[in-house]
Amino acid sequence: MEELLKQLEIAKDTQSSGYHSGHCSPRSQCSPRSSRSGSTGSSRCVSPTLQLSLSQLIQERVESNDRWFSLEFFPPRTNNGATNLITRIETMGEGVPLFVDITWHPAGNPASDTPTSSMKIASTVLNYQGLETMLHMTCCNSTKEQLTAHLEKAKGYGIRNILALRGDPPHGQDWRASDGGFDYAVDFVKHIHENFGDDFSVCVAGYPAGHPDTPYEEDLQHLKEKVDAGADFIITQLFFEASTFIQFVKDCRKIGIQCPIIPGVMPIQGYHSLRNLAKLSKLNVPDHIMDVVQPIKENDAAIRNYGVQLAVDMMKELYENDVLGVHFYTLNREVATIEICRRLGLWCVDPQRTLPWRLSNRWVSSRRAEEEIRPIFWSSRPKSYIHRTQTWDEFPNGRWGNSNSPAYGHLADYHIFYLRHAAGDAKLLNMWGAELAGERDVWQAFACYVSGDENARGFKVTTLPWNEEGLCPESLMIQKELIRLNKRGCLTINSQPNINGVSSDNPIAGWGPDNGYIYQKAYLEMFIRPQLLQPLLEVLRDYPNVNYHIVDATGAIDKTTEHMDEKPIAVTWGVFPGSEIIQPTVVDPLSFRIWKDEAFDLWTEYWGKLYETGSKSRAVIEKIRATYMLVNLVDNDYPKDSCLWEIVDAALERETTGSPRMAATRG
Repeated sequence: MEELLKQLEIAKDTQSSGYHSGHCSPRSQCSPRSSRSGSTGSSRCVSPTLQLSLSQLIQERVESNDRWFSLEFFPPRTNNGATNLITRIETMGEGVPLFVDITWHPAGNPASDTPTSSMKIASTVLNYQGLETMLHMTCCNSTKEQLTAHLEKAKGYGIRNILALRGDPPHGQDWRASDGGFDYAVDFVKHIHENFGDDFSVCVAGYPAGHPDTPYEEDLQHLKEKVDAGADFIITQLFFEASTFIQFVKDCRKIGIQCPIIPGVMPIQGYHSLRNLAKLSKLNVPDHIMDVVQPIKENDAAIRNYGVQLAVDMMKELYENDVLGVHFYTLNREVATIEICRRLGLWCVDPQRTLPWRLSNRWVSSRRAEEEIRPIFWSSRPKSYIHRTQTWDEFPNGRWGNSNSPAYGHLADYHIFYLRHAAGDAKLLNMWGAELAGERDVWQAFACYVSGDENARGFKVTTLPWNEEGLCPESLMIQKELIRLNKRGCLTINSQPNINGVSSDNPIAGWGPDNGYIYQKAYLEMFIRPQLLQPLLEVLRDYPNVNYHIVDATGAIDKTTEHMDEKPIAVTWGVFPGSEIIQPTVVDPLSFRIWKDEAFDLWTEYWGKLYETGSKSRAVIEKIRATYMLVNLVDNDYPKDSCLWEIVDAALERETTGSPRMAATRG
């Protein structure tokens, strides 16, 4: 136990060295649990309350006097751009925004199922990244039937928040009344409430500097009409001075608008983007800002630094005037917004994991609200697991139930854009090898991934097809063993060390409520070459406390521990005061047979297709997929040092020399 705690401290100290360690389930990189600076409470760093609507979440923050932020993104034009955007949103989601919103562009077929549509991106962010999501929707040039269909589709995806806008006509056309549609946003707001009741939280836009087409006082009255029609809160157009927003709020309150009003802030990130946005929004940039920006207009870094400081100063002034939330227009960029949030004390990675695997929109989707347990195989591919179980009506709660016929989704539509690697082909080839002379080149790529060392071409291997989020700190405890195995052709894709009673607040292995204790069995999952199968089976006979399952790509080889039934094995569990034991991670034989199809296909779909058909490199990958086997090993004797490494070492020795090796005596 003392040695384990020592290893955990080493892992903690090494966390900042560039290794994010082994193949275990992704861990949040988080700060200690504490209230952030400048806040009267710490609810910012706690997962949102289950089942609350967005309007209720905002009201909860208002009542607790707790600061927060939200983020806006727009759909890109290309599939690669969509992939990169989803990755960026995931990165920025680590700061725990209250919500994100996705804009609506009528010219881009926003309600379609294409990877670049507003609807698809919003659904992806909501259901695969677990972020509260709001979707913009405009009523200009749309019929009531079309809008109703859009809302029904959004509801079907689980989207429950709509920013209702009139929108603008196509470029070069003047606005005109719609036949069979709505002329103004207020009519759209009424339509939503009349036809969908409380299914949606509805937001509307406010204009602190006045709407470009309407006098200021008249626009305030239109805003009140939208709120009276049922709008729950307001997000404003961007502005450049805090006094503009402060006066706007005062004017709104005078005429009876009492709902939350959220300032929209756009960090200045470049001279030309500033000019273009000001032109599009018909806003005048104050002279004192242009006087600073003009001399440095060719220096984007200097302008961005100025924009960050300007936004920070403006927000501090707003905080002094009782503003709590801020909505950032990110322009799909991350550096400036993250820096502003950090300086304001808003950026906070959730410091306590509720479960050892990443939550799947637990607080938004009522269908997954009770999910507490998953097979370990998808621990490094959580979005894939969600995709394959999206049609389930119920999710395991407390124990993994009867899995005789688990209804996992097929892989027919598996290779959709948000499950692809964000890195381009060129970067992947640099990491995995532009040319492969043989299987040993693949072994070396795996070893470099685990070690963090550069490959022969001088590139770090930061991802593999089976490990989409890099390595987790827990595996630093077994890093040397993993490197050794991979260099010898045992290609590890998932693993965890044994843990015996570590505190639930441990920064490396902890999860769940305070004052609990965490336990887990050592687990190892790897691809092995066919020559190692028989030696491994022979060695495993000497280790009755180790469960194993070995399959090939076709399913023709399917070997499990003798006399073992098809029931799942708990490999992670937690004991907490006043509650039942929680076992969130299992090894389930039937789920493993489902997972193996995906695991083997990743060889060719992610790696093999980087090379031309008929090339030697592609043949190497195709041979591995066709001949290697997938193995999982569970050491049930978790209080003792794991024997999994000596088992594999003994099998490798037996393969090389043909001589048996006596089983070691475990102390």
